[in-house]
Amino acid sequence: MYRSIRRSLGLTLGLGIILLPAMGCTDRPDTLRIGATMSESGAYATQGTAARNGYLLCQEHLNEAGGILNRPVEFTILDDRSDPELAPELYEKLISKHEVDAVMGPYGSTLTEAVAPVTEAHEMIHISPLAATTSIWEQGREYLFMVLPPAELFLAGVMHLAAERDLNRIAVVKEDQLFPRAAGAGAQQTAEDLGLEVVFHTAYESGTEDFSSILRQIRDGDVEVLAMAASNLDDFIRMTEQLRDSSIDLKMFGSSGAVEEYIETLGEDGEYTYGLSAWEPTLDRPGIETFVADYQERFDRAPSFHAAGAYGSCRLFAKAAKEAGSIESGALRTALLDMRTTTLFGPFEVDSRGYQIANQGILIQWQDGEKAVVWPEEQATAEPRFPTPPWDERGSD
Repeated sequence: MYRSIRRSLGLTLGLGIILLPAMGCTDRPDTLRIGATMSESGAYATQGTAARNGYLLCQEHLNEAGGILNRPVEFTILDDRSDPELAPELYEKLISKHEVDAVMGPYGSTLTEAVAPVTEAHEMIHISPLAATTSIWEQGREYLFMVLPPAELFLAGVMHLAAERDLNRIAVVKEDQLFPRAAGAGAQQTAEDLGLEVVFHTAYESGTEDFSSILRQIRDGDVEVLAMAASNLDDFIRMTEQLRDSSIDLKMFGSSGAVEEYIETLGEDGEYTYGLSAWEPTLDRPGIETFVADYQERFDRAPSFHAAGAYGSCRLFAKAAKEAGSIESGALRTALLDMRTTTLFGPFEVDSRGYQIANQGILIQWQDGEKAVVWPEEQATAEPRFPTPPWDERGSD
């Protein structure tokens, strides 16, 4: 079912086809052309399509306000097919053939890591909307900037709620990919810092469909809390379905992602599970109401945090250009390093590496088919409901 949903959302472009959207598009010779790839097909299509839409809505809003430095903005977006070998080839093409004046980042840590050597070699500012793995920013790169909370924080809220409820026995499960490995390591460290017992911590290969061996470990270890990190939404759905059918007495299941497609696919079986969201429309952030309304109108669905991340990153680029008075890389880099601001996506401040130090993220729980922010307490819109799993006799609040 999920795959059919994803196919309907993935407006796939053929390799090398340039996207010239109707929204705010212009042929003026002074147009500022921004290049990017997005995963409009392949494993990351759900997230990538939403992020592409965020870029396009930002383009429209910028042009309605006069563009960037009085130049109309036009995005050129190519489908990288969720392929870390294809993405850098496309960025090289965009940059070296002078098709664009600036670039924005692709979806996710895996593709960002693949693309970063290209943007660094060309000394192009690369604001990454949706990459969170710390190691990407530990390689001496000068032009790469992080917007998301660090990956190591993505499951921190699950650990804090577990500790508050005296749930001590933790399992950490992660896909063997760059971002999930970092998120899993952060979950274990947070659990240990809180005095929780990590019963086991394991990685699984990408594409795994049968989690029965992990379920046996959960059952045999009397695990109370499962924290799962993955880069593919299908994995969370499969794990939820298999947990539901397993009769395991689990008290909390938290994942590193929270998108509408999860609950659309699972319905009641997704109730009371948790997910990291870097952004929600209920937060008190500047411009959220307009963004949400316009996104819903343009794309006929509510925006996910992936859409908001791309939109917010685009606005950061525009703000940096305004403050620098230029799109020259050195001037943009100085402006971004000095910037302390809050966009609709959240607070932005980086250290000398371009590494995010202000955005900490939030944890949601699916309650009555809707996302409720339950952590941290100062941003919560609802109390967490326990026991959580629908497969555990659908416990009451």
